[in-house]
Amino acid sequence: MTRLIPLALAALLALQTPARAADKLTVLLDWFTNPDHAPVITALTKGFFAAEGLDVELIEPADPAMPPKLVAAGQGDIAISYQATLHAQIDEGLPIRWIGTLVETPLNSLIVLEDGPIRTLADLKGKKIGFSVSGFEDAMLGQMLKSQGLSAADVELINVNFALSPALLSGQVDAVIGGYRNFELTQLELEGKRGRAFYPEENGVPVFDELIYVAHKDRTGDPRLVRFLSAVEAATIYLTNHPDEAWQAFVAAYPNLDDDLNRRAWSDTLARFAKRPSALDAGRYRRFAEFLHVNGLIKELVPVETYAAEIR
Repeated sequence: MTRLIPLALAALLALQTPARAADKLTVLLDWFTNPDHAPVITALTKGFFAAEGLDVELIEPADPAMPPKLVAAGQGDIAISYQATLHAQIDEGLPIRWIGTLVETPLNSLIVLEDGPIRTLADLKGKKIGFSVSGFEDAMLGQMLKSQGLSAADVELINVNFALSPALLSGQVDAVIGGYRNFELTQLELEGKRGRAFYPEENGVPVFDELIYVAHKDRTGDPRLVRFLSAVEAATIYLTNHPDEAWQAFVAAYPNLDDDLNRRAWSDTLARFAKRPSALDAGRYRRFAEFLHVNGLIKELVPVETYAAEIR
């Protein structure tokens, strides 16, 4: 009987002791929530973060340029960003590192109206091209034009301030650079026009990852990051196998996104998510850095391992 008392006491204490709280993790999105973030949203809505003992908070940025800078300043754990932005910010000395990939193919493209005069990239000579952000988009366009024997001097560039589809539909420009093939093409169609996309990776621009995860360079040993990527990988596989169920969970969490544009973007983006988000293609990063260097967008080429960490 006396041997049972300690066991009973231990059981009682166990019942009274609360379960260990999940570890908090802050993820800064690159833009407002949308289907490009499907693996992260699915990890949240379908319990993959919880299964890894993580309490993940997703934050939309007031300024899309700020998430990596906030992470560098210790005001967030992970930022979703872009490969081109990573190279530029490493060149500026920002203390961040790549830790994983979200979208492993380019989404960026040059878009024209299907019934317009542009049938090939060579037809852009003398035409107006709308853009939103100078820098990488300039270099990308320049390389695409170069593949056809043209240069930036052969076209007129017009800053349309992120109003890519409206500028194209209104005839303000003949083409736009920087439109996402999984959004702008559908947006045009929903407005009653069909678009045609020219892909940078098929016209001289090295293949790049569109969306990536970055963390502070001194915190890549944080075990929460390993668990985050494990949850995202599991969620991506679930998303691939059960896209409709994942979509229903997505719109239950964000009912304002339950429309034709986001529904079609969800489907169009599925094949582009990284199935192994923690796997690094060092050659891809090296080639893309060389492209940026040749085009004067970064001053120095540095070893990939200095700004990318495969965390385990």
